[in-house]
Amino acid sequence: MSKNLEQTLASLPPEWPEDLLPRIQAEHARNPRSIVVLDDDPTGCQTVHDVPIVTEWSLESIKNEFRRETPLFYILTNSRTLQPRAAEALAKKIGKRLKQASASTGRRFVVITRSDSTLRGHYPVEVVALANALNENDAIQVLVPFFLEGGRYTLDDVHYVAEGDQLIPAGETAFARDASFSYHASDLKEWVAEKTNGAISVDSVTSLTLTEVRQGGPAGVAEKLSQILPGGVCVVNAASMRDLEVVTLGLLTAEKQNQRFIFRTAASFVRAFAGLAPKPLLTAADLNLPASGGALFVVGSYVPRSTTQLNHLLEHTSIKRIEINVERLLSARGRAGEIKRVVLEAEAALKRNLDIVLYTSRELITGGNAADSLDIVSRVSQGIVQIVKRIRSRPRYVLAKGGITASDIATKSFGLKRAIVPGQILPGVPVYRFGLKSKFPGLTYVVFPGNVGGPDALTSLLTSLKAE
Repeated sequence: MSKNLEQTLASLPPEWPEDLLPRIQAEHARNPRSIVVLDDDPTGCQTVHDVPIVTEWSLESIKNEFRRETPLFYILTNSRTLQPRAAEALAKKIGKRLKQASASTGRRFVVITRSDSTLRGHYPVEVVALANALNENDAIQVLVPFFLEGGRYTLDDVHYVAEGDQLIPAGETAFARDASFSYHASDLKEWVAEKTNGAISVDSVTSLTLTEVRQGGPAGVAEKLSQILPGGVCVVNAASMRDLEVVTLGLLTAEKQNQRFIFRTAASFVRAFAGLAPKPLLTAADLNLPASGGALFVVGSYVPRSTTQLNHLLEHTSIKRIEINVERLLSARGRAGEIKRVVLEAEAALKRNLDIVLYTSRELITGGNAADSLDIVSRVSQGIVQIVKRIRSRPRYVLAKGGITASDIATKSFGLKRAIVPGQILPGVPVYRFGLKSKFPGLTYVVFPGNVGGPDALTSLLTSLKAE
């Protein structure tokens, strides 16, 4: 059942009154280590700033970050595009390499697996595989899908998605009907039971309630966490960043009492756990974009919000539109010709300094089951990668709409190995600044999640970044 957003938030107990960021920062200073975020698509850095993101997980790459004593960095796995067994194998591989790199460099670390705030992704297989590789099978799984910037709240164990002025239980949204990661439960305890096929029962999942967070504070949270048996699962209720700061300090306290945790969270938790203060949104001046050239927008996401934003962009701007015919892209006979056509149109427009948008035809094509649907997504993404890879003219900046699209273009079209995330251009919309080992060093790359932003978000961003 939906709830009124404003009324529901107003009815909650008052937040914990103390600003806890200084205490969290002091704890990290006393016990330095690297916070490593394994991100299953490239949008998870949408709450942090001035942190590196690496797109490979070689032992040497991880060692380099540990040698730099990087306090927080992301490894982009893009595992949401993989089949479950492949995602499991990748989590094991990265876990083992993290242990090897730590042993070699002496750098301590803690891992967060960042995934979708609307509960899509490879849970529990990734978390279990990672815990196994780290020899942390007794670690408590802490699940925190709260995501402030995207309007995701967890109240009374039910996870909600804000739509306008209403809170909709996640299981009743279009996200729950995702062709690859569908689910029914909105109650997170029930969701865990559903995702584990009953291997973890509802009654065995611990809930950290909002009352406990807001009235018990960090000490109360630490006490509650200390009562959870090894290998247990804890779901966290949260409705504000202060709630996550309370939880973070409670976790850090419990760690000192020898509790071990492994985290499956949305993006907001990373900022709180790392003790990062908020940073104002980036402006066009901050990006220092070239004075001329055309922007390249690429829209691959099919979630309804992306389609709405794309339609608004096409209706309210003069951006050069180039539609990619997905049926031809999936056809053995039509694929090469479709890729060539789009590349030629895009190249000609960029040479004329025109802003352009490449977008997939909007009729969603799915398979007969989750595995087939993932395969179709992968084939479409590979086609988009080939198109962008063959474009030789350097765009003024690039915006990729949708996590899978953004990841594949960054790594496979542009050869990105490492980038710095200076911040966000809109709430929940991170910006990458490409490193030297890429096709276009220093390129500004806007990673726009499929399920973030209002109807005019693409339009307003294009307008705000226009060359003067």
